[in-house]
Amino acid sequence: MDLDFDERTALFRAEARTWLADNVPDEPLASFDTESGFAQHRGWEAKLADDRWSVVSWPEEFGGRDVSLLDWLVFEEEYYAAGAPGRVGQNGIFMLAPTLFAHGSEAQRRRILPKMARGEEIWAQAWSEPDAGSDIASVRSRATPTGNGWLLSGQKTWSSRAAFADKAFGLFRSDPDSARHHGLTYFLFDLHAPGVSVRPIAQLDGEPGFAEIFLDDVFVPADDVVGEVHQGWRVAMTTAGNERGLSLRSPGRFLAAADRLVTLWAKTRDPAFSDAVADAWIDARAYQLYTYGTVTDLAQGRQLGPESSVNKLFWSHLDVALHETALDLLGATAEIDPKWTDGWLFSLAGPIYGGTDQIQRDIVAERLLGLPRGDR
Repeated sequence: MDLDFDERTALFRAEARTWLADNVPDEPLASFDTESGFAQHRGWEAKLADDRWSVVSWPEEFGGRDVSLLDWLVFEEEYYAAGAPGRVGQNGIFMLAPTLFAHGSEAQRRRILPKMARGEEIWAQAWSEPDAGSDIASVRSRATPTGNGWLLSGQKTWSSRAAFADKAFGLFRSDPDSARHHGLTYFLFDLHAPGVSVRPIAQLDGEPGFAEIFLDDVFVPADDVVGEVHQGWRVAMTTAGNERGLSLRSPGRFLAAADRLVTLWAKTRDPAFSDAVADAWIDARAYQLYTYGTVTDLAQGRQLGPESSVNKLFWSHLDVALHETALDLLGATAEIDPKWTDGWLFSLAGPIYGGTDQIQRDIVAERLLGLPRGDR
């Protein structure tokens, strides 16, 4: 892996930095877990798309710049360093889109991706169910064939962005006699379709960052099946691999937070926290280098595999440790610093969403280390 960026990448970084300096709002947007904030962030997505910064690694025909994944990482570093708004469309852009590139039809890509890039359609993740959280293979929501499509029924919960989103993607059991990983199909569906009910779930701050989705014989055309019928598990693993291993949590997020932590520590230079601050800074850069290695492997034709679980374990615990160190530095004043406090509260979800620590450690033990499968 060559860590010396060429002139083209340096120019790309400079262009991104300049655009962000000129366009990032002076005042933070309202939370996208509120209706008004959601609309503001949708507008920001459109602004990014106008100058092809929304999805830089996508082909130009879908609104991107057709740059490499390494250039995308460079853009993400500049994006977070500039303090740009959170990406309300991240579930679609960073999880569904890679799945469509890998398993979707050309017609699906042309129909879905341009609207996704512009924020015209925001996608929710509809995976978890009341009895199937991190164990996605336990889903019981069903899909029944009918005419030229399917009828979806069941309940999804903890669906990110679903309170205000337009559409959702998720797994449904299409073979009623199947069990676990078999007989599942990956569907796209409209959250405003007849038979869909969305019930927002309030977080600790009272804002609905998640929602329950109830489906009662919701018709979905055959064109909204991603991949092959009954082969949804294979498709879903592409989504999960991107969520855990690369696109959802780019290093730029943690590099920017680590730099803010160092700046915070420099105000007092309290030796009691110097080791923890240094550890956070080093870990953020270790994650950066590891991810550079990942995109190098992908550029050489490798696919994301169970190694993504190692990645997910690392960044989720880095996020918690980094924010806890900041709160320790702030002491009693942490309660009046919403940026660090909100970041800490969100970091606590990291070891849960995208597959709990326990699930990720099982994957690492069985698929990477070759250890025997434990009793469950």
